[in-house]
Amino acid sequence: MSERSPALADFLAQLPFSLDAFQEAAIAALEAGRSVVVCAPTGSGKTLIGEYAIHRALSRQQRVFYTTPLKALSNQKLRDFQQQFGSEQVGLLTGDVSINRDAPILVMTTEIFRNMLYGTSIGEVGTSLAGVEVVVLDECHYMNDRQRGTVWEESIIYCPPEIQLVALSATIANGAQLTDWIKTVHGEAELIYSDWRPIPLHFYFCNGKGLVPLLDGQRKRLNPKLHGHSETRRRGGKREFLSIRYVVSQLQQRDMLPAIYFIFSRRGCDQAVQDVQGMNLLTESEKATLAARVDQFLAQHQEIVTPEIIAPLYQGIAAHHAGVLPVVKTFVETLFQEGLIKLVFATETLAAGINMPARTTIISTLSKRTDSGHRLLTASEFLQMAGRAGRRGMDTIGHVVTLQTPFEGANEAAFLATAAPDPLISQFTPSYGMVLNLLQRHTLAEAKELVERSFGQYLATLHLTPQRQAIATLEAELKTIQQRLVTIDRSQLATYQKLRERLHQDQRLLKIFQQQAEQERSYELLPLLMAVPLGTWVHLKPTVAEQPPLPAVLCHQVAGSGQLPHWVCLAADGRFYVVAVEHILGIYPDRPPLSALPPLPETLTLRLGHSCPAPNTEQWLTTVPELPPVLPAPQVAAQAAKIADLQAKLHQLQASFPQNVNSLLRLVRREERLLTELSDRQQKLNLQAQRHWDQFLALVGALQDFGGLNELTPTPLGEMAAALRGENELWLALALASGELEDLPPHLLAAAVAALVTETPRSDSWCNYPIASEVEERLAALSPIRRRLFQIQRRRHIIFPLWYEWDLIGLVEHWALGTPWNELCAQTNLDAGDIVRLLRRTLDFLSQIPHAPHTSPQLRQGAQQARYLLDRFPVNDLLEGVELEAATLT
Repeated sequence: MSERSPALADFLAQLPFSLDAFQEAAIAALEAGRSVVVCAPTGSGKTLIGEYAIHRALSRQQRVFYTTPLKALSNQKLRDFQQQFGSEQVGLLTGDVSINRDAPILVMTTEIFRNMLYGTSIGEVGTSLAGVEVVVLDECHYMNDRQRGTVWEESIIYCPPEIQLVALSATIANGAQLTDWIKTVHGEAELIYSDWRPIPLHFYFCNGKGLVPLLDGQRKRLNPKLHGHSETRRRGGKREFLSIRYVVSQLQQRDMLPAIYFIFSRRGCDQAVQDVQGMNLLTESEKATLAARVDQFLAQHQEIVTPEIIAPLYQGIAAHHAGVLPVVKTFVETLFQEGLIKLVFATETLAAGINMPARTTIISTLSKRTDSGHRLLTASEFLQMAGRAGRRGMDTIGHVVTLQTPFEGANEAAFLATAAPDPLISQFTPSYGMVLNLLQRHTLAEAKELVERSFGQYLATLHLTPQRQAIATLEAELKTIQQRLVTIDRSQLATYQKLRERLHQDQRLLKIFQQQAEQERSYELLPLLMAVPLGTWVHLKPTVAEQPPLPAVLCHQVAGSGQLPHWVCLAADGRFYVVAVEHILGIYPDRPPLSALPPLPETLTLRLGHSCPAPNTEQWLTTVPELPPVLPAPQVAAQAAKIADLQAKLHQLQASFPQNVNSLLRLVRREERLLTELSDRQQKLNLQAQRHWDQFLALVGALQDFGGLNELTPTPLGEMAAALRGENELWLALALASGELEDLPPHLLAAAVAALVTETPRSDSWCNYPIASEVEERLAALSPIRRRLFQIQRRRHIIFPLWYEWDLIGLVEHWALGTPWNELCAQTNLDAGDIVRLLRRTLDFLSQIPHAPHTSPQLRQGAQQARYLLDRFPVNDLLEGVELEAATLT
């Protein structure tokens, strides 16, 4: 960068290291006024680009919105930025938490940013975005998330073009497509791509023989030493299963701790912690420091954390998954970053952006169970976990260990370690909230234009390019054919085609009549044929259909292939024929028979259908009597006359065409096939190209059915639904508008609300707190509304959940009534983290109710009181000691 702005010069002066090449390129693009898409491996230093954007904005007295996919990551960024830029400079919005919201650096979840944009017309800078210079979209590859990926697309589409975007993503295969799409919908953007890691990764494979490098010297193929060893088996034919203690001991011997050990189940993580109990992973100094820290934490949180939960921490071991209390997870993350925790057993979610690098990551299995069955990890899933290895400034290399399991071996590990990253796909899905928010400020045509600007539509356009090219090719061929047919009288050609089809039908019918006539004649002739003497004159069926019947003499009777005999006839053409009764058209016993019969030549084979020349024919056939003609059956004659008439008409029509009529008919048939294929392709193209818009219109229809839209204008119910956030905003609004929740006491209102936002629990979940009878009655009164909405959604092919879960909501009621945390946990088999998540989802929705239009004052007051009852530690442990205010989106 040749010319440096004062802000850049000041920023660089504060860095203790030089910029990497991709960081320089990204900052140069920002300085040039372009948005940037930064695709680089985990741990490569992408965050520094966002930090520069913040530094520059502060120097210009502008603001930066820093968005993340997870509340936990937002909290971590808040702490980091407070240390870096000062607490007064940083604020936080996460839906249920709002701190210093007018600060120049505002950290938020991406959903909050999207919801802010809903409050202004697309492309305009509303009050909430005043003074914002840059929006950082951290972990932008979350666009792949099936449930929430659409939020990133909407945020990019709706963001005003004068605001720069800094999209930070892990390495993806189609970064150029993402960048090109952002150029299309937002403004100038530049892709900054890097596959360089400051801390390179070394991959290993662990089996019963120890730890072996997974790849060859070029790091492109499986290590030759592992060929034939990836199928290591024990007795009984099963692959060996490695104990966790064995794997950890291998790492400890090679000084490869601290490590994150990825296991794809909570129970697996918890069991692993128990399996390694007693292993000595700490120095004496570390033990003392760690014990003091854990003791202090336990003293501060003894009302929610039991010593049994904390016991493994004293040994430098921890579990990290969704079932662990958030306050405990945060403590584990801090200790791990300080090097006091040496081994963390974590589920895959730890790889999703939390700053928790390790010297080593262990990936326990290369496959996992999903909703669609058991499958191999994707390359991106594998790389995301592997990328946690290597601590910048502490390690020169990062270690990634894969394991021999009963299901996978070294071949699968090498495949994933060398695979290219997966591409981003679109998860764009219109929702009730999107429909209502767009129609509040836009016409239907404008809404369609916005929907068609999605990344999904962009990818569909690319994907459908071959289909469009095929359609264009077919259309060009169709045009050429139609030009050749332009001077042709189509009605005459159609008449010709119909006559010809009729001729073919009549000819087939003639054959049937002829066969029937021959069969009848055979029945009539057979008795006579068996009675007349040899030498009798007959008429034979000609070998060529157009020729007349052939006079012949019965010379010899021979055995046939069936019960009936065959006859050898000497025909007037001088040949012997072996015939059956069906080949004889007429018998003439009234004609003088041949008195002397010729002998059969040796060359004649006595098999039906055979023939041969007759020697000395003139000796035997001195004269052939005149035989009467064989007349066709009346039906045959009439059909033959009909055919002759059709042939004459066809000949006359054929003469009227300037070209060969058969060629013209081939062109017409090709035209018909082209039209059919074009219609089919165009229908499929429209179906794929308009999929999102069809979904949008289906939601419009459902909203109109329920009175959320009056034609295309949101009604009070629609305005209420537009202000809500959830997986089915219409269902939530209908429940609020029903009046069934109006006069519930706060603790019962909290329980009723929980039923509307709680996902279906595991089948083995239980809770000892029964549902209050009053809540049960109110929820039962909502059943008809839910049933009708379910039916309408099914009819319109809308797939949004209608949560209605009662079994666990007693926990919410009793927490609101002040039940101590440990007592609450004792009344259910839910993990502590699941209880917190249930309460936070309820708390989040309660916080929305007071700000939703057209809710009654009584319901607003009840929601505020219920929120106050729920919002206590450890549910609000995200930011201890900070006074929280109600989060609003206006």
